[in-house]
Amino acid sequence: MARHWTKIDLKKDLDGVTYEVRDHIAYVTLDRRERGNALAPPMAPMLRAIWSDVRDNPDVRVAIVTAAGERHFCTGADVGEFDGDDAEEVLINRPVEQAVHWSPYQNRVMKPVICAVNGLVVGAGLHLVVDSDIVIASENAAFTDTHVNVGMVGALENAGLAKRMPLGSALRMTLMGRAYRMPAQRAYQLGLVDELVATPSDLLPAAREMAVAMLKNSPQAMALSKEAVWGAAELGYRDALEKGWALLRLHWAHPDFVEGPRAFGEKREPRWNPDPNARNEGE
Repeated sequence: MARHWTKIDLKKDLDGVTYEVRDHIAYVTLDRRERGNALAPPMAPMLRAIWSDVRDNPDVRVAIVTAAGERHFCTGADVGEFDGDDAEEVLINRPVEQAVHWSPYQNRVMKPVICAVNGLVVGAGLHLVVDSDIVIASENAAFTDTHVNVGMVGALENAGLAKRMPLGSALRMTLMGRAYRMPAQRAYQLGLVDELVATPSDLLPAAREMAVAMLKNSPQAMALSKEAVWGAAELGYRDALEKGWALLRLHWAHPDFVEGPRAFGEKREPRWNPDPNARNEGE
């Protein structure tokens, strides 16, 4: 499928979000503290370009998405900047795969993505939480969904909530709107959050520690493993097994399939090939 987005210069044209790659780890940071790190229309093509770079840049092996400050991770869509014309153009006249590109999953990123939640998450901010692979939150984090309060349908982020939490918990957040904020501890108990840390200042060190551990693994094996696990959430069990088996066999042709056992036998660190299209000699 062809991919189309506004051309963004990742070194110059970002506003409200920062992006940098250091030591094979991509850092995506929402940075509109004066607006609660809310999402605005101009940020849509920016995030699409960022996630496209995470997906396609061979120098990136793991990504961390977080937000500036300690009060808000993301307070959702900046309603004052989304008017009715925006909604009609983006949400009505296009299928979802063409209209919605906030999250790594929506941009088909199969590299590991860690979400570090440092405060309140509202509405559209949940895209980045439910569509990441591992969610770390500080104790001050909280989660709420306000779509119904402003006359909108809670559907996309809410479907993600229903995948990560019990149905009743997802519906409680969806239907009660701003009257219910799920605290970080409860989100951890229900599985929306995978790890809790004490304070926002503890978040990035914890996320980096996870990311560095992942850098030791085969990039291609992680990508295909992630695709298999997300496939299990999307498909019935039998179909998920079939897809997993196809991905497993696909990896047999990649150099990392040979390099891993060889490095283990030679008692050395493996030399992974980051090219997903690389093939073993003779393939």
